[in-house]
Amino acid sequence: MAGKPRAGAVRKSGKGPSKGTGGLGRRALEGKGPTPKAEDREWHPAGKAKIRREKLAAMGKLNRNTTDSRKPVQKRAKASDDTEVVTGRNSVLEALRARIPATAFYIATRIEMDDRVKEMISIATQRGIPILEVMKPELDRMGGYDSVHQGVAIKVPPYEYAHPNDLLEATFEKNKTPLFVALDGITDPRNLGAIIRSTAAFGGNGIILPQRRSVGVTAAAWKTSAGAAARLPVAMASNLTATIKSFKDQGVFVIGLDGGGDTMLPGLELADRPLLIVVGNEGKGLSKLVTENCDAIVSIPISASTESLNAGIAASVALYEVARLRSGAV
Repeated sequence: MAGKPRAGAVRKSGKGPSKGTGGLGRRALEGKGPTPKAEDREWHPAGKAKIRREKLAAMGKLNRNTTDSRKPVQKRAKASDDTEVVTGRNSVLEALRARIPATAFYIATRIEMDDRVKEMISIATQRGIPILEVMKPELDRMGGYDSVHQGVAIKVPPYEYAHPNDLLEATFEKNKTPLFVALDGITDPRNLGAIIRSTAAFGGNGIILPQRRSVGVTAAAWKTSAGAAARLPVAMASNLTATIKSFKDQGVFVIGLDGGGDTMLPGLELADRPLLIVVGNEGKGLSKLVTENCDAIVSIPISASTESLNAGIAASVALYEVARLRSGAV
């Protein structure tokens, strides 16, 4: 005896949706179209970052190369990458004004704007330097955790050193009385930065560094110089003694700073002559060869209770005295 057919065993005819499809049919397969890109979705972090960049661009604070602060900035420099990161508002602004070929300008999010920051942004935008907005911890990492970056930094290529004789020749061509400072074994970049700053402040024409056993123009030196490294040329001598002899042959008098010198600095008779001041190592002082080739060894009078002066301070005092005597001040 045939019973009723089992439910679901008979295929229904017709064009309507069949059982098991949930009533969606072919339209369900069509979907809602391709998924929008992340940056086109306003609720997505990438979309929010896009909106933020567009607002900043409209305000003129960032250029087209700006990236979002959530994105990682350029990785740490590899061993083969000699670029330096210059931090601090004065140092960065002076470097930008001097048209140092910076490859990137980093600015902290929510930075407190002042005239210096506005000028930096303006210069970077005009020169097409990428402006990258980063978080403060990233700037701490880039400049070193003991640095005071003040919310700004730039990445600069390796320093291009001049030739000592080229600097001397250029000074003579300008009808100026040469005033140079040579460093004999200075290894502290902060001392170098301070000497660069003082030399620029007191009318010096350049700094001469030996190629060996000496600090170079590093980020720390840039920072301490407060931007003076962008204005004052620094030369590299393959042999400091040979350079001293070459300067002497061209009429430059050479004085070395040393605590046991025969001549006292006040009223230095050679101040109005073409002059090269040699500053010795922070601990050992002037080397024997350099001492033998100096026209005079000069001492700075200090209290008997003080053993010696820091190399940067000694250079500053000597430069001030030379500038004072050259100006005719009493």
